[in-house]
Amino acid sequence: QVQLVESGGGLVQAGGSLRLSCAASGHTISSSAMGWFRQAPGKEREFVAGISYSGSTTYYADAVKGRFTISRDNAKNTVWLQMNSLKPEDTAVYYCAASTRAIMLPPFRDQDYSYWGQGTQVTVSS
Repeated sequence: QVQLVESGGGLVQAGGSLRLSCAASGHTISSSAMGWFRQAPGKEREFVAGISYSGSTTYYADAVKGRFTISRDNAKNTVWLQMNSLKPEDTAVYYCAASTRAIMLPPFRDQDYSYWGQGTQVTVSS
């Protein structure tokens, strides 16, 4: 059983940056594709970024491409989401997710991820 804990959320002005962390425990995530999703109030949860088990392949939603970067360190059992040039529309609860597969391919559906963190709030003010 994998436990995921997100951290690093907060309140930031538009144009600012945040770095989210996802620390895994209970089991190594070195063979798991990982993803970041987000859910804004009144909206469905949506895919943000994904990374293969080795970190060699990454995917991004069009809305964040060029601004967000997903990375991982399997030795630390941790995944990060670096968010730059934040916009008010990035405001959401951000969730880290782990798959039982090593590589995930589009479309990235939340039902394809087996383990989830509790989420961390990101609020971007205009």
